[in-house]
Amino acid sequence: MAVIPDNQAPIFKEAAAKLNTMLKPEVDEDARLVQKGLMLYRQGTVHHLKYMVRSIWATVQDVTPVRVYINVSDPEESSCTCPAGSFCRHRLAAFFQAYGDVASVSDWVEAWRKPAKEQLNAEKWGLQRAKDLVKKDTRTGHDYDSWAASFRESFEEIVKGQGEPRAYVVPGLFRSYIRRVEVSAPLEVVWKNLYMIAASVHSFNLLTELARELGHDDEATMDRYYRPLFEDLFNDAEEYIERLAYGTMPFSFDAFLERLKDETIGLTVPDASVGYDRIDLYRLLWEKLFKNGGWRDAERARLEAFGDGKRDLIEEIALIHQLVLAKQDGDAMKRFNSLPVSSLPYMFYWLDGFRVQREWNRMGPFIEYLVQQLRNYLKHLGDYYTCKKFTRYALKLVGAYTREIGRGELYDRALAQAMPYSFYEYEDSLFEKSQYEQWGELQSYFGFEYNSISSERIKILQKEAPEVLIPLYHQMIGDLIEMKNRSSYKQAARLLKKLRTVYKKLKRVPEWEEFFGKLLVRTKRLRAFHEELTRSKLIEL
Repeated sequence: MAVIPDNQAPIFKEAAAKLNTMLKPEVDEDARLVQKGLMLYRQGTVHHLKYMVRSIWATVQDVTPVRVYINVSDPEESSCTCPAGSFCRHRLAAFFQAYGDVASVSDWVEAWRKPAKEQLNAEKWGLQRAKDLVKKDTRTGHDYDSWAASFRESFEEIVKGQGEPRAYVVPGLFRSYIRRVEVSAPLEVVWKNLYMIAASVHSFNLLTELARELGHDDEATMDRYYRPLFEDLFNDAEEYIERLAYGTMPFSFDAFLERLKDETIGLTVPDASVGYDRIDLYRLLWEKLFKNGGWRDAERARLEAFGDGKRDLIEEIALIHQLVLAKQDGDAMKRFNSLPVSSLPYMFYWLDGFRVQREWNRMGPFIEYLVQQLRNYLKHLGDYYTCKKFTRYALKLVGAYTREIGRGELYDRALAQAMPYSFYEYEDSLFEKSQYEQWGELQSYFGFEYNSISSERIKILQKEAPEVLIPLYHQMIGDLIEMKNRSSYKQAARLLKKLRTVYKKLKRVPEWEEFFGKLLVRTKRLRAFHEELTRSKLIEL
């Protein structure tokens, strides 16, 4: 049975912490995934577990056997031969099998589930409170002040009705509050759409106030418990705005829209904790709903009146957005260039808008700036997982632009700027272009693992560029021998046979003999390794 080397234990504990962030107990799909993975692990279905330098390989016997690869440094980059497109029960079972060598799987599962239990109880209470409010209330009429008062009253009663809620029960309570809001909406479809847009704006502000009031506005808490709620509010607002766009809005809407427009000023008030979410909602509303030219001019004047150097970052982004809406892209880019590199993600909103509208000429200067600042931003960001996520989305936008206008060199520059977080995209690009030497250098520099490369690619290299395999095999063989266990010795012996074949094909047998002779001398005290070499007939008896 394979055992994790002592020096690998901290990496597995870090991976367990990342899984705790990736998988959320309050999400039904994730809860089922953990349950199924735990069941497979406890049923003993994980076999042939092998530890490489930074990865796990295993076979999981489900209905049919599947082969699992887990990148311990970044579990999201793992794979499985089953049809699942995301992290699956087989990968989780294999990870539990390995994690059990360094810590208690049961303790991890229990700690992971605890918030969900308390949240479920809180949500049940919130739903009951929402039902009680509905019973004693009538549907809201067409009065903006009544709408605003109703939102706050329901929020106070449901979300704060049992005192100060813990961060992990806020999502359940808030969703109960949203259900209460939905059933109180006007019956007429067009008015319901406007009502729900107003609810999104007010609820956003109420939730922001709650996070600040209860001290939940640190980054980790916001990301795990609040940000999904803000994203839901944004998505709901977007959906209702799209519905309004398909019909003709009655003149009676004008007064409501003006009040709602004034409400969005609160979304630009300085507040570091949820700046990105607030400005996204602000941009959505001003782009899709508030199209009156006079309103936009007045809002731009309001923001400009603060004076340069006196606007908060969010106010500056709001001003830039108004310039983009006015198609004053040069002024917008000039202002964005003066912002700190940490502001780069705010650009995604405009880039995505240009992409959807196929405004490639307008998109160009923004993409150039994104590629130029990519490396600096990733250095600023620091966290590996966050850098990977940012890189993936940035490359999606850069790729859409460069494919459309035929600027492959700009995409390559983005890949290079984003290394190591663009490793998989970069190595794919190099291989597809038959740039095998650079591909090999990239693999060697970042730690080649033979099993992570498909057999199809190995066959291509053996045929078209066998010399590229030599340094990669040498590196992996050395890493495997350093692990000093029987499983790694067997893998090293298999790779040595493949290496010998490459040397023979290239007619460089003397080099092989010299290398292998020195290897035997250097490892003469590793009896188990030499036994594997003998079994593989690399050493003649």
